[in-house]
Amino acid sequence: MTPPAAANDERSPGTTPASGVAAGGYPTVARRPRTGRAPGEPRHIAWLYLLPGVGAYLLFTLAPLFHTVWLSFYDWDGITVGRWTGLENYRTILDDSEIRVAFWHALQLILYYSLLPITIGLFLTALLTRIRVRGLTFFRTVLFLPQTVAMVVVAQAFVWVYATDGPLNEILRLVGLGSISRAWLGDFDWALEALGLVGTWVTFGLCMVLFMAGAQKIPTSLYDAARVDGAGAVREFFAVTLPGLRYEVAVALTLTIITALRSFDLIYNTTSGGPGGETRVPSVLIVQYAFQYGKVGLACAVAVILTAMIFVVAWIIGRIADRDPTAA
Repeated sequence: MTPPAAANDERSPGTTPASGVAAGGYPTVARRPRTGRAPGEPRHIAWLYLLPGVGAYLLFTLAPLFHTVWLSFYDWDGITVGRWTGLENYRTILDDSEIRVAFWHALQLILYYSLLPITIGLFLTALLTRIRVRGLTFFRTVLFLPQTVAMVVVAQAFVWVYATDGPLNEILRLVGLGSISRAWLGDFDWALEALGLVGTWVTFGLCMVLFMAGAQKIPTSLYDAARVDGAGAVREFFAVTLPGLRYEVAVALTLTIITALRSFDLIYNTTSGGPGGETRVPSVLIVQYAFQYGKVGLACAVAVILTAMIFVVAWIIGRIADRDPTAA
């Protein structure tokens, strides 16, 4: 027996009405076409929500950046009318050994700010995945504390620690190593390394917290399978832990390398680039050229190159992290 609705439907067989009764006689529910917005909602409402954030980003980030690039082509003392010099400031950077050494110091700090903290963090994370430690949350909090302390406070604290009569030298004398005690921040050979170790202390907690959080998402079945296959601690780390922490390592590398390249607070408040320029880095040079020597254009050129280095490093790390490790 043919349903009445179907009998009265004069459309061709197999067509489906928009609502009411389907071609087979089964009831249907009217569906409103999906437009991605509510009825009466403006078409471009999403841009209105983004506008405050985009406006602040353009005003306080991109505009100063482009203005800095523009000033880098001028010889300007910050007061009088500037003089267009083109690429002269960039040629000065290439020819000036003081500026080249400052960039070399920043690259050296990557070892202390990034590579050492990441290595120590990965080692402890691998160790904690094999053994259980009580009070782990407490230790993570204590290790992360340096990240919450202002770098100016850290700088003043280590000026006292590294002083000639400070705690570090007193401990060395107590254990019979008084011959190697020195004014660490005033030593030409050890000042940069001493500040680098402070950077290791500051950034290590961040790396540790990142890796421990990432290790919690690695399935325990992977560790069980590796141990069943007879994997030792080293093989388990390289086969399970390190691949599972790939993105966390990329984040840690990006953050710590950027911190090393733009380090300023610690160095300026401890040595101001001394002794003899042995701890001078690009960020300190920018302040000195702009506010002490009246070379604003040259300071802007140094800032542009430093910013370009940071962008390139972040881009390279991002590309490596996004690469599929299983791809040929």
